[in-house]
Amino acid sequence: MTSENHGTVTADSAVVMSPTGSTSEAAPFSPSTNELIQAGWSKCWSKRENRPYYFNRFTNQSLWEMPVLGQHDVISDPLGLNAAPVSGEAISDAGLGNGQRKRHPSEDTQAGPNSFKRPKVGFLPNSLFDRFSSADMTCLNWSLCFRVYWDLDVQTNAVIRERAPADHLPPHPEIELQRAQLTTKLRQHYHELCSQREGIEPPRESFNRWLLERKVVDKGLDPLLPSECDPVISPSMFREIMNDIPIRLSRIKYKEEARKLLFKYAEAAKKMIDSRNATPDSRKVVKWNVEDTMNWLRRDHSASKEDYMDRLEHLRKQCGPHVASVAKDSVEGICSKIYHISAEYVRRMRQAHLTLLKECNISVGQNLSDLFFLFKVDGTESTEVQDRLVYCYPVRLSIPSPPQPRVELHFENDVACLRYKGEMVKVNRGHFSKLELLYRYSCIDDPRFEKFLSRVWCLIKRYQMMFGSGVNEGSGLQGALPVPIFEALNKQFGVTFECFASPLNCYFKQFCSAFPDIDGFFGSRGPFLSFSTVSGSFEANPPFCEELMDAMVTHFEDLLERSSEPLSFIIFVPEWRDPPTPALTRMEASRFRRHQMIMPPFEHEYRSGSQHICKREEIYYKSVHGTAVIFLQNNAGFSKWEPTTERIQELLAAYKPSGRSLPSPGPSSTSTGDKDSKPVQEHLARSQDNSSPVDKTAPDTTNI
Repeated sequence: MTSENHGTVTADSAVVMSPTGSTSEAAPFSPSTNELIQAGWSKCWSKRENRPYYFNRFTNQSLWEMPVLGQHDVISDPLGLNAAPVSGEAISDAGLGNGQRKRHPSEDTQAGPNSFKRPKVGFLPNSLFDRFSSADMTCLNWSLCFRVYWDLDVQTNAVIRERAPADHLPPHPEIELQRAQLTTKLRQHYHELCSQREGIEPPRESFNRWLLERKVVDKGLDPLLPSECDPVISPSMFREIMNDIPIRLSRIKYKEEARKLLFKYAEAAKKMIDSRNATPDSRKVVKWNVEDTMNWLRRDHSASKEDYMDRLEHLRKQCGPHVASVAKDSVEGICSKIYHISAEYVRRMRQAHLTLLKECNISVGQNLSDLFFLFKVDGTESTEVQDRLVYCYPVRLSIPSPPQPRVELHFENDVACLRYKGEMVKVNRGHFSKLELLYRYSCIDDPRFEKFLSRVWCLIKRYQMMFGSGVNEGSGLQGALPVPIFEALNKQFGVTFECFASPLNCYFKQFCSAFPDIDGFFGSRGPFLSFSTVSGSFEANPPFCEELMDAMVTHFEDLLERSSEPLSFIIFVPEWRDPPTPALTRMEASRFRRHQMIMPPFEHEYRSGSQHICKREEIYYKSVHGTAVIFLQNNAGFSKWEPTTERIQELLAAYKPSGRSLPSPGPSSTSTGDKDSKPVQEHLARSQDNSSPVDKTAPDTTNI
């Protein structure tokens, strides 16, 4: 049995299908119906016989009449799966609905990282069923199995102060379509500028990391594109372009590749210094080193791969500063141009969005402090924000949502396809069911699910635009931890909240994400850098953007400094040592650090950020770099969730690879900047002093 949850999509007994695909309401769930579902039975429609029948996914039995439980047939049911449950259990499970079985306390205490859990599957409301044709309903095979990579039953322990609804403009497919078109144009501008001015391809994933880095400092109003940033020149984009000048240095395996790379670098450096406005001293240094390298290449044909790489490193040190000085103004011009185009696009989208809301008689711009809005906190309604502590709840919007246009939905095998004005987005059936369940838990303004499909379309389109539409593009930037890790974190350290996730890759139903305007309908608590918590246990696996990780550490230490309640953060960041990232250096020196361990490269794995659409065998990939796992806790958090030796061993056991991961990750999971161009160094298992600089009572050694 694998560590993932396996489940069956079963038909809601409250929805009775007719041959034409229409629906009608039936009685709510009864204990007998729950027993049938738990025993593996689902009600299906026979197109040949034109009448319903019952199918058991455990035994592959088909019956025309309703099954009778409690009769154990050792031939057709050798495991006794259809035997009647204990009467007490049937009574306690009667009122759960949605085909879910009540989780008993014994299951919570005995469940391990690799334990089996029944999936939590939601059902589409009748208003959505009415949109499907009979062919679509045939495609909705209720006995189709899919893997579940989440547990939405875990309740939060994150406590925050009650907050007012956010003033983001509500999402709309028309505006999202315009944003997608303009973002695509901006990517094209970036590609053209890099090619025309520097003669290089844009560094891989650099535009995606630019979006992440800009949102750390952006005070603009658009959820995706930056428009009010200081400084205008992006450090991330500038660094990555400069690192690929005069040519991109790729990983090499063979001696001939190393020789060609050295020759190309020398030739490109000479060409750049000749064509730019360089000082005489710079020209002299570069030309002398290039000529010396060329002479060495001509006379030494017996050099090894290591000799060529050493010579290349020497040439980079000698010529790199002079090449960078002549390219600096041009690269800054690229960064500035892209930013100003983005700001103009934001102005256009904002105007179009306000016009659309005005046409729907929705006014924007009133002083929010003068208005009172109804919103729910912990299931109760309130008319004003009170200064009180509450369990965290999803982002609410103060501006009402306009009417949504029709979004078409159909299924192609195991994939849900949503189309608006010819633009199609796709999500696999399992994640589509997950989005429906998150929406049911979190959305309060659409009880009939009339806006569900349009919001799902906007959600998928937004993330598609943020991380690009290329093959495997962005999959590493939004990668997630494996399911056994989340199970161990929850069981051993009380983790119930993800600091960096999305509705598509979250494990818990409470999480922070990038886009509060659309993600809030699916459970997001908003961006983590603006999320102020008082207590709770959190997991943080940020996108691998240096500026974002540095801002994350600042926010962690600020929250830990202010709170006297139990507060714990378990952070997973890449172990980049050449050079070390500021975030990793600061966390290792933090007075809140209680423990640290290193997972060696190629010995652990991540879940793909494209898990909602990629093939099942491509979901896991091995990490090519080490991962540092750091525990930051205040005193109360350390007392409650101390990283003891036993708990750490359970976490390490959960880190054991599944054996089904890809041998190498997607392109974006590698490190940024010049880290991306260096060969991966082998990391040896090691022990180190992992104790806090202040509190030496924390465990101090982890053997990997």
